[in-house]
Amino acid sequence: MSSGPAVSSCCHGHGKVPRTFQAFSRSVTHNGGSTAWAQRFRLLAKRNRPVVSSLAERHGAFLNRCTFPPAGTPLVCGVSGGADSMALVVLAVASGCDVTAVHVDHGLRTGSETEADRVRSVAERLGAAFRAETVVVETGPNLEARARSARHAVLGPDAALGHTSDDRAETMIVNLLRGAGPDGLASIRPGFRHPILDLRRSDTERVCEIEGIEPFFDPSNADPLFVRNRIRHEVLPLLADIAGRDLVPILDRQADVFASIADYLKLESAELDPTDTRVLREVPEVVARVALREWLRTGTEERHPPDAATIDRVMAVVRGDAIATELGGNRRVERTAGKLRIVTTPKA
Repeated sequence: MSSGPAVSSCCHGHGKVPRTFQAFSRSVTHNGGSTAWAQRFRLLAKRNRPVVSSLAERHGAFLNRCTFPPAGTPLVCGVSGGADSMALVVLAVASGCDVTAVHVDHGLRTGSETEADRVRSVAERLGAAFRAETVVVETGPNLEARARSARHAVLGPDAALGHTSDDRAETMIVNLLRGAGPDGLASIRPGFRHPILDLRRSDTERVCEIEGIEPFFDPSNADPLFVRNRIRHEVLPLLADIAGRDLVPILDRQADVFASIADYLKLESAELDPTDTRVLREVPEVVARVALREWLRTGTEERHPPDAATIDRVMAVVRGDAIATELGGNRRVERTAGKLRIVTTPKA
């Protein structure tokens, strides 16, 4: 679209944010954008201008650290009702996006419809659209992961999520405990799906406080049975006490370093045949491990790549120390005539 460069040049994250949609549309046309874009923004401005202008004024300091798409862009926001996701909706509207707040009820708690009503009320007050979805998640092992997968399936791949830099630091430690490689240690990647990733949890709480929003507290977030909760409430505070400083910014910077390393290694391994054991033995082991990690995760529904222990076992097959190894989930890797293959066995 010819107006693309003009849009990005004056949208949030790429320059000064216009105070109103009219100012934005004038900037678009002044920079060579199409009048169709400008007309669309004028219509949006007429409908929602007071809300957007006042929100942008109140939260300008926070918006300067966000990465929302250009004003007028349709944006689905996943909203649980907690402080992070409530702040996400507020800031998304303030950025000028055409926001739809989607609340997903997992049916795991009684009274969950109250949470949906609260999200609906806030969305309507902000001038955002609202949609409630319900998913069925059976109780059992890995409940948190299965609920997350069901939620993401409903929200879709382009939905914005309310992850903060605190979440990124916690996820990095979770992945470290799993034995993840550089890609996992890169944690949550910045991008359009995580527009408030540079904010702290205290920032999202402040946004809610300014707007008079009472976020919902999910009691499961304090349950020590979940690894992430122990990292949040026990591990990070202990490490911060030992280090004598806030570790979240440090962990986030390290995540950026690991992201660069992971991207480089993916480029290096992209041209390799991950099934050729001779090739895998000739390249640096770190490159071979990345190639294997990407190969093993293809064709599966696993959200996470194989852990370090799994790659260790497959590397033993590559070296000839073993002829096969189990991957879990009724899958195994076998070596035949110098080639690796994945074999799936029927479930008992």
